[in-house]
Amino acid sequence: MPALFYHVTQSPVEEVVANLLQRALGQGWRVELRGTDAARMDWYDQRLWLGGDEAFLPHGLAGGPHDDLQPVLLTTAPKPEGMQAIMALDGAEVSLDEIAQKERVWILFDGRDQQALERARAQWRDLTGAGASAQYWSEEGGRWEKKAEK
Repeated sequence: MPALFYHVTQSPVEEVVANLLQRALGQGWRVELRGTDAARMDWYDQRLWLGGDEAFLPHGLAGGPHDDLQPVLLTTAPKPEGMQAIMALDGAEVSLDEIAQKERVWILFDGRDQQALERARAQWRDLTGAGASAQYWSEEGGRWEKKAEK
């Protein structure tokens, strides 16, 4: 599977995260939601609890007693076992091996943040340069469109 780079420009990133997580759980996948900052992952933890009963996303922060049972695990460090998908946020690293081993890998970045944009470009260059296949998706027209594939 290719790494899917999602250039978020119209929606709040947390809305895109929730939508993709809902779809991944519908596939029966366990997802690692990987960030770079523990406080930011705590923020996502709080946001995911606010979805209401219909949009409830079962999840937990890494470091608890039931990490291996969480359908969505919020973490800042890779969890090598048991996850079928990775959603990387805020420039979190994803390895070539992870892309090859997972059902799905998303790399989301906020297109309104120049630093996030530059980081995503560097990740694209590094991963595709190392042999990973990747797709670049943008919502600039109001809906998701595949703009590039390598």
